[in-house]
Amino acid sequence: MSARGRDRADRVAAWAVGVGVGLIAMMLAWIVGARIAELLWEPPGGPRVALASALLIGIIVTVVSGVRLSRGR
Repeated sequence: MSARGRDRADRVAAWAVGVGVGLIAMMLAWIVGARIAELLWEPPGGPRVALASALLIGIIVTVVSGVRLSRGR
C-alpha cells in the first residue's frame, strides 16, 4: 500500500473514531440532560430540550475529535 493510501486510511479511521466518540458523548449528554430537563420543564419541553442539546454536543464532539485525530498522527 502506498503512503497516500495509508494517509487516507488513517484519516478515515480517525473520523470513524471521532464519530464513535461523538455518539458516546451524545448518549451521555442525553441521559444527564433528560434528568436535568425533566426537573426544569414539563413534557414535551424537557425531552425536546434534552435531545436538542445532546445532538448539538454530539456533533461538536464528533467534529472536534475527527479534526484532532486526523491531523495528529
